[in-house]
Amino acid sequence: MATVDIRDNLLGISWVDSSWIPILNSGSVLDYFSERSNPFYDRTCNNEVVKMQRLTLEHLNQMVGVEYILLHAQEPILFIIRKQQRQSPTQVIPLADYYIIAGVIYQAPDLGSVINSRVLTAVHGIQSAFDEAMSYCRYHPSKGYWWHFKDHEEQDKVKPKAKRKEEPSSIFQRQRVDALLLDLRQKFPPKFVQQKSGEKPVPGMFLMFLLNLK
Repeated sequence: MATVDIRDNLLGISWVDSSWIPILNSGSVLDYFSERSNPFYDRTCNNEVVKMQRLTLEHLNQMVGVEYILLHAQEPILFIIRKQQRQSPTQVIPLADYYIIAGVIYQAPDLGSVINSRVLTAVHGIQSAFDEAMSYCRYHPSKGYWWHFKDHEEQDKVKPKAKRKEEPSSIFQRQRVDALLLDLRQKFPPKFVQQKSGEKPVPGMFLMFLLNLK
């Protein structure tokens, strides 16, 4: 399995050496940046040549190649280092910028990386919104397309269903019931049990009347 070099993705890493933080200033920040364990530092740069020959940084203007300079300093919290390609004493091409905040070194993203990140973020948001909108879309051959939102369905579940009132019978219904009862009474006249004098009433007389109707 191939290993991934961290130098291929410098925008996603940072580096710090806590032993340098108390003494970090404009005069020592380039020495701090040139530490061997710093992944942002190119050891083939002209700064290394000047350091090995024990020359001053002013000699960088007379050399050609990659170099690092202190672009901006706001002691003790912020330092900006620029990596550039020197073509002549008056002509340089910026290659990358690095900012040091509280001793932690980061590589500043280039314009292409910023635009690429913003475009990807926007596309992801648009795609998520489109996918969610499509989840609410419904289609039926007889109805066509419509929107079905879950919030409306949940609100319908929360709303208590109103009890349906029983409508009173109409005059027509009452007349029909009366006519049917009268017709049944004529077809099946009730049978009365004649009670003898002095006897107690027979219980369930009305029940017997109903049974005779069957």
